Amino acid sequence: MGWLNNERIRMLAKQQLAKIGMGNIDPDTPVAELGIGQQQMVEIARNLQDGTRVLVLDEPTAMLTPAEIEHLFEQIALMKARGVAIVYVSHRLEELQRIADRVAVLRDGRLVDVRAMRGVQEHELVERMVGHVVQDNEGRARRSRGGLRMSARGLRRGTVVRDVSLDLYAGEIMGLAGLVGSGRTELVRLLFGADRAQAGDISLFDEQGRPRASVSPNWRSPVHAIDAGIGLVTEDRKSQGLLLPQSIRVNTTLAGVEHVSSAGWLQAGREAEVARNWIQRLRIRSRDAEQPVATLSGGNQQKVVFARWLHQSCDVLLLDEPTRGVDVGARADLYNEMDAMVAAHKAVLMVSSDLRELMAMCDRIGVMHNGSLVAIFERGAWTEKQLLAAAFGNASPQNAALA
Repeated sequence: MGWLNNERIRMLAKQQLAKIGMGNIDPDTPVAELGIGQQQMVEIARNLQDGTRVLVLDEPTAMLTPAEIEHLFEQIALMKARGVAIVYVSHRLEELQRIADRVAVLRDGRLVDVRAMRGVQEHELVERMVGHVVQDNEGRARRSRGGLRMSARGLRRGTVVRDVSLDLYAGEIMGLAGLVGSGRTELVRLLFGADRAQAGDISLFDEQGRPRASVSPNWRSPVHAIDAGIGLVTEDRKSQGLLLPQSIRVNTTLAGVEHVSSAGWLQAGREAEVARNWIQRLRIRSRDAEQPVATLSGGNQQKVVFARWLHQSCDVLLLDEPTRGVDVGARADLYNEMDAMVAAHKAVLMVSSDLRELMAMCDRIGVMHNGSLVAIFERGAWTEKQLLAAAFGNASPQNAALA
């Protein structure tokens, strides 16, 4: 009769949420109060309707835990058995090998290949996507560690970060693993001053490891962190990392306007020159430096965020899911810039939900669980099974230094 039946809506919502393992969530909870991973699962649940005939999933597992991914794959199998046609877009090629029947490869907006998935090797897909051979980082040796660049002791914020201590060294990448909600993002935000810590100390050191600055209990604001040589690539580039209506030029120089100013006035010509240099170096696909970043692809938007901090020449770069939603080619370019940073004796902290990525790129991997840093593994002393066990709260002290 034109009236919504709220009880039936709640019942149907609980049924859909139960399909993806979120049956314990109150259907009346505002989505804004959920974490990004849970928001992603709600969006997926909305589309798992019985009447669906064609389902398009675009990077559905980017922010999901292994258990959530399993629930999703179970539902995909059920929908496939019902005759639903599924288009599954992902840069996680191991997922395609697991669930896809056919694979299509796009490069620069063109369809370059369509083939049966069976028997296709991952490196073949990568080469077709990029157009050239991409370096494999999985077997790399540990980098030589330089001096201490940042030290945090006893950082605490409610129950989301519980007395965390860690050290970042020049010339190495430290990874940060953990399940969604484990406190990884919250820790990075404390290190950058985006959130206020309730307790703890942060100390900075020069390239030789000599004390340079100490802040207790925390940074007053991100401005102070930037002035101290710290940069942050945020988890959500669109809502937290970019001014979407503004140009590549504006976004690139945003954190270091003093470098493109004279007597307090911005110099558009100098801004444009800086932007053009980074467009060329990072291979940002764009019309020109004045193109609004909202019109760029996700990978090119992420490159603009990287360009901002590379232009700022940070001593410490904090990366929160730096390759989420980024294609293989753009990912390789970002990895090269990370390698260049540590080669220049900078320190990098890298948060990622992709354990394979952390294992390929990092020299050490810390694991967060329930707001605590429960273990730190050195390169060569970890396995994917051990990292997952620590993320679920079962760290083994035999192969990890307990934090």
